[in-house]
Amino acid sequence: MKKSILVLTALAGLFLASSCQSFKKGEGGLEYKFFEDKGGEKAVGGDVLAMDIVVKTDRDSLLASTYDVGLPQIAPVIPDSLVQGGYAGDNNTILKMLGEGDSATFKLDLDTMAAKTGQPKPDFADKYIQFTIKVKKLFKKGSLTDSALFEQVNKYYLAEMEGLKKSEEGKITKYVEKNKLQPKKTATGLQYVIKTEGTGANPVVGDTVVINYTGGLTNDKIFDTSNPEVAKEKGIFHPMKQYEPLRVRVGHTPVIPGWTEGLQLLKKGGKATLIIPSSLGYGERQQSNLIPPYAPLVFDVEVLDIIPGPKGDTPQVIAPTGAPVETPVN
Repeated sequence: MKKSILVLTALAGLFLASSCQSFKKGEGGLEYKFFEDKGGEKAVGGDVLAMDIVVKTDRDSLLASTYDVGLPQIAPVIPDSLVQGGYAGDNNTILKMLGEGDSATFKLDLDTMAAKTGQPKPDFADKYIQFTIKVKKLFKKGSLTDSALFEQVNKYYLAEMEGLKKSEEGKITKYVEKNKLQPKKTATGLQYVIKTEGTGANPVVGDTVVINYTGGLTNDKIFDTSNPEVAKEKGIFHPMKQYEPLRVRVGHTPVIPGWTEGLQLLKKGGKATLIIPSSLGYGERQQSNLIPPYAPLVFDVEVLDIIPGPKGDTPQVIAPTGAPVETPVN
């Protein structure tokens, strides 16, 4: 998993500082160590934290990371009077130990969690789940109404989203330059590189295109593929998934617009890289923990077959033109 130098440096410093200290014992089996304590006011019930967080198991498996998404996690601190099933040493306890600018690592004891909540221990960890947290912003509830507090949090989050949006073009430019590509660009903003031309006619609306594909982000993180070997290599293999060529009926199968357009640029046997801006992908929508908002997507596609559709077919989804209009200067 490759990240920017800035994120790598931040994480390296985070874990190095953490490893040089011993864990302290807290209530409920909670273990913790601070590598930066700003000494400011800590969160209390009703407050809200915006934080970067890396969640791992004691088997060193990564469960989640806000660094992959590019957005902080928003975490409300539940008042004690409203906590159901809470206990000393739980997630809420962790949040109340933190203030703005603080950084720390916490180990949540799973035996205590199971005993206090009556829920079974997760099968992906043995003794604990580890949270490494950097608090970016603390929103104090104080005498604010819920709506006033929400307005502050929402304004902050929208600003973070706007930052992602503004960074998209730079991500695409960096990816193109790093991989020494010379893509063509269509009127919609789709960029593509034909690696193998293929033969025959291009597919049109109504045709079914049979493809192998691998999809990722501009940071080289792969999130989906039809190839089981690639899935295993990238650590995203799911035993229940059927790894086989995908059939897309152009203009009918509900895929992202970048696919509807991009597949019409290829012939049978053709191979290409499609660089899809978020406007032709998922836009501001985050797709689980895999695809951040405003994320440009990169797909390596191979067309195995093109099955002609009925003549005079009417598309069920609008297919934008795929005519290249320029070669982008990056």
